[in-house]
Formats: sequence, C-alpha cells, structure tokens
Amino acid sequence: MMKTDGAGGAGAASIPIVPLLLCFVLFFVAPAPVLSEIRSSEIRNDARLIVPFGEFGFTPRGRLQLNVSGISFSPSPPTNLDLSKVGFFLCTRDGWVRVIQQIEDSEITCILNSDAVIPIFTFQDGVVPSFTKDYNVTDPDRYTLAFANCLPEKLKVSMDVISSMYNLEKSSSGDSITLTRDYLSAGKTVLPRVYFLFSIAYFGLAGLWVYVLYKKRVSFYAIHLFMLAVVILKAFNLLCEAEDKSYIKRTGTPHGWDVLFYIFSFFKGITLFTLIVLIGTGWSFLKPYLQDKEKKVLMVVIPLQVVANVAQVVIDETGPSGEDWMAWKQVFLLVDVVCCCTVLFPIVWSIKNLREAARTDGKAAVNLMKLTLFRQYYVVVICYIYFTRVVVFALETITSYRYVWTSVVAGELATLAFYVFTGYKFRPEAHNPYFVVDDEEEEAAAEQLKLEDEFEL
Repeated sequence: MMKTDGAGGAGAASIPIVPLLLCFVLFFVAPAPVLSEIRSSEIRNDARLIVPFGEFGFTPRGRLQLNVSGISFSPSPPTNLDLSKVGFFLCTRDGWVRVIQQIEDSEITCILNSDAVIPIFTFQDGVVPSFTKDYNVTDPDRYTLAFANCLPEKLKVSMDVISSMYNLEKSSSGDSITLTRDYLSAGKTVLPRVYFLFSIAYFGLAGLWVYVLYKKRVSFYAIHLFMLAVVILKAFNLLCEAEDKSYIKRTGTPHGWDVLFYIFSFFKGITLFTLIVLIGTGWSFLKPYLQDKEKKVLMVVIPLQVVANVAQVVIDETGPSGEDWMAWKQVFLLVDVVCCCTVLFPIVWSIKNLREAARTDGKAAVNLMKLTLFRQYYVVVICYIYFTRVVVFALETITSYRYVWTSVVAGELATLAFYVFTGYKFRPEAHNPYFVVDDEEEEAAAEQLKLEDEFEL
C-alpha cells in the first residue's frame, strides 16, 4: 500500500506493494474464464490498492465504455487530498512488469503515475457522484481494466461499475458494410464454433457407443452405460457452452445459457471423476462390488467436485472485482488438484491386487493382460491430467492473445482422445479379458510376470 501526506505530496511507500502487484500479475497471466463482457460490479467500502474488473483482447477497433454511479468515499476526502491518485486505468501484461520495476526503483509512488498504464478517469478535479467514459483503443493488445486507490489508508470507496468491452467487426449486408459489436475477446471469437464442433463430435461418439452396446448387448456391464451417460453429459455441456459464448459474442450477456452450462458442467465433472474411480477399481467388469476403501474414495471425490463446481460458479459470476474472488479461485485449483490425485489411488490398488493374484491363482496370462491394461490406464490418466491442467495452462500463457483459442482446442482434443481411449480399452467384449489361452501362452505369461521388475508408481 501507498502512504501519502495530506497535501498530496510524493510520500514514500510505507508498505511494500510489489508483492501485491506480483499477485495481480499472476492472476492476469492465469487462464481466465470467458465472462460476460458487459459486466456489472458493486464495490462497497473497499480499501484495496487495486480492484481488477477483467481482461480483454482488443483489436484496432476496440472500444471501452465505462459507466460508474453511486460514487462515495469514506471518510469524506479533505480538499487538500490529491485525488489524482485514485481512478481507473488500462494496463497490458507487459505494462504490469514495467510498473513493478518502476515501483522497485522508486520512480513512482502510484500506479496511475506510470507511463506503462493508460489512465481512463481520475478524481483529480474532485469527487463526482457518477460519470460515463468512452475510450477507443488505438494500440491493439490484451488490456486489464482496473481501479487504483493509492490512498488506501485514507479512503475507502463505494461505487457501482458497469463496463462494456468489445471490438467492432466489419459485416457486409448486400452492398453495404456495417460495423457490429463483438463482445468476445480477440482470440476467443471462434470459441462458439469450436465448442459446437466438439459437441457434434461427442454426440457422434455417443451414437457410436450406443451401436456398440447394442451389438454387444449380451456382454456389456453397468459401467458401459455409465460411460454413455458421461459422453452425453459432455456433449450437452459443450453445446450449452457454445450457445453461452455465442450470445456473449453478440449481446455481451449469456441470456441464461450460463445456467444450463453450470448444470451440465456440474454433472459432467462428478460423473467423469466417478467413472475414473469405478474403472480404476474394476467395478462391474472385474467385480460386482466396491471395497470400503474404494467407497471412501468416492465419498471424497464427489463432495470435492461439488465444492469445485460451486467455486467455479462464484468465480464466473462475481468476477475479479469481488474481494473473495482470488480465494475462491485458489479453492477451485486446490480441489481440482486433490481430485486428480485421489482418483489415481484405486488404479494403484488394482495394479497391486493383480500382481498379488498373479502369484497365487495360476492364471498368469489373464492376470498379465489385466495388469497391462491397468498400467496403461494409469499412465493415460496421469498424461490426461498433466496435459489438461499444466500443458494447456502453459499454452494459453505463452500464446499470443489472438490465438488463445488454440489452447481450448488442445484441451478439448486431449479430453476427446482420453474418452476414446477409455471406451476402446474397456469396451464390452465377451472374452475380454477372460479369453481362452493355451499352455504355451500361459507358461510364457508366467515367465514374464516373474522376470519383469516391480511397476514403479
């Protein structure tokens, strides 16, 4: 935080603000959900140094419309207080690095004094009850709209903020060319089509799975019907997300499609992690029951997924201007990591049980095949988790804001590949994994089980 004298002179910073700014930079670099680009925020008695309102990728025809009402400061600022240190600004990701460097070098004492930011509005002429500001972006880049209060020890602010960020895109109608508003950030304008195409792929996958179950109706298990439910929920989840983004693109608001998206996302998340746990235990196709420790895993995963979905809704609906927004985001990331680690335990237990069974029941070939299958699934689950949580994050971070959609495509392709692999490896087969083997195959499998090293988990 910054500390300035009552006359508004350049006071020294009494509390280091660089760590706080670094937190905001990490937030800006982290992948952010696509929120409504017409955002309404309520700020009440807020003493934060910086209040972010969202990030947006502007084209050369980018526009910002800012409408602020109900402005009040507590306590009422004296006439000699320098209110030019309070106001709204735009800043790029590179700009934040420049601001941090300037503060460390004592070049500035307030972020609004930096040449790396674009001031939108300050209260240097006094407090006004409301104002409207339009700004045309001339230098295309990914900007963050934020409010700075470099007098946090002296003032708390309350206000209602409505911000609209959009790009003007050319559209032709007959012989005339008109400019239409696109409320999706540059690099995300193609997301409605991306999600729609992937939803079609999943609906096709669901149809194919129904055909497989019909052909193998004598040999399929309950787990295969559960797989079908997961694929259908994923398809509807993507369809609702496509409509959600489509309405945001055209109008700036989701028009209720976000509610359907949250519902299907909730059930999709719970069923997917439950499916991974059930397959890892071998339920239905290897054994008709769950052990107590396996039930405890489900009792952990399902509530955690409920918490994760609640956190996701809070993150999306409150926006980064909420005081608890960062805390909810940390909760979401923590719960997601815990869930990803927890679902691996049943697979590890199954591998351990199969190794023990291979030494005692005399069915070396069958146990070797089961063991190989679960080892493959263990590796694929780890790869899926790593790619969708780490690689996709890195891809979005290093990719130009104009090509952010590529990280979405990469993540969805990885998820689709994971679904296809799971369905293919655990498809219903009358003799899978209990096929007939001759003595030579049995002896060869027994030797391989004896010679191979312990599988490192």
